[in-house]
Amino acid sequence: MTGAPVMAACLRSVRAVVFDIDGVIIDSAGVHAAAWKGAFDACLSAAGVRPPFDAVDDYRRYVDGKSREDGAVAFLSARGLDLPLGEPGDGPGTATVRAVAARKEQLFTQHLREHGVGVWPGTVRLLRALTTERVPCAAVSASRHATELLTAAGVLGLLRTVVDGNEARRLRLPGKPDPALFLEAARRLGVPAGDTAVLEDALAGVEAGRRGGFGLVIGVDRTAGPTSAAELREHGADVVVADPGELLIKGESRGGVNRRSG
Repeated sequence: MTGAPVMAACLRSVRAVVFDIDGVIIDSAGVHAAAWKGAFDACLSAAGVRPPFDAVDDYRRYVDGKSREDGAVAFLSARGLDLPLGEPGDGPGTATVRAVAARKEQLFTQHLREHGVGVWPGTVRLLRALTTERVPCAAVSASRHATELLTAAGVLGLLRTVVDGNEARRLRLPGKPDPALFLEAARRLGVPAGDTAVLEDALAGVEAGRRGGFGLVIGVDRTAGPTSAAELREHGADVVVADPGELLIKGESRGGVNRRSG
């Protein structure tokens, strides 16, 4: 008879786990990407710049895991657009970085209001298994919606602490690839970074885990593109999985996690 799922060997070597939220716990990365496409394409069109924003490759390379303003600056700069930062109260538009970011926020919140978002079942199974094993877990995100999404999805109770975009702003923590968000989460868990694992799907987040000296950095490759696993490894992932549920193995198994080639 099959035993209860247990952690793969790589996770049994750590004392705490910090999860990214968008794309790892919450199935919201696609919603973020679509909102950015709407905001960026309007800006590119106004400036007469092509091609349009690619919601897979451009999102992954320039935006994923970063704060709204950092992501907007990174992509627009890559397309040769040097927009002024603008004012904090800029409304949705195309003339300033903050206006583009505000348009993205408008589109994202509209989708949440009309459709909501789901969770990744494999990640929830892993969170529950870690809770059973009394391994403390935290979650981080540059998004100011993160805690709201975790609450609506019913998974906030599986986490010891959350460092979201609101907390990052309050504490003046720099965004990824700086490791400040992850380090703050580990500090709150009371576990050194070297004894903590990070689960991330964004290249900037994986790099942040490496820079922060975390004991294990696990890349989550949701895109399964021809080079995506290799890129995660190049940015610092020790292990790459298609879904965090792969980090659970059957009770009678003696094997480890299925490591993707890259």
